[in-house]
Amino acid sequence: MKLFNLPETAKFTADKPYRELLFDSPNLRLLTFNFEPGQELPVHSHNADSEVTLLILEGEGVFTGGPEEIPAKTGTLQIMPVSEPHGLRALTRVRLLVFIAPTL
Repeated sequence: MKLFNLPETAKFTADKPYRELLFDSPNLRLLTFNFEPGQELPVHSHNADSEVTLLILEGEGVFTGGPEEIPAKTGTLQIMPVSEPHGLRALTRVRLLVFIAPTL
């Protein structure tokens, strides 16, 4: 069993989003990304048969990559195949939790 205190992962850097790998196994990868306003996770996709889940833990931003931007705020959850383009742009400080299963 793994236990995480997610408030302890609230670390930020001025030059780029802060990224931390919390858990990695063949079945699940768990990462946290923390963004200052204006920072982005560029739109990207992966050629894999996996799912990605993006959960906004705190803040406001927009999910990017689809035909239109989707508002994202605390509690918003987005699930999609990793082969679909996805990204995020922060409007305020944002804490994002990312699940990938199975891993890439």
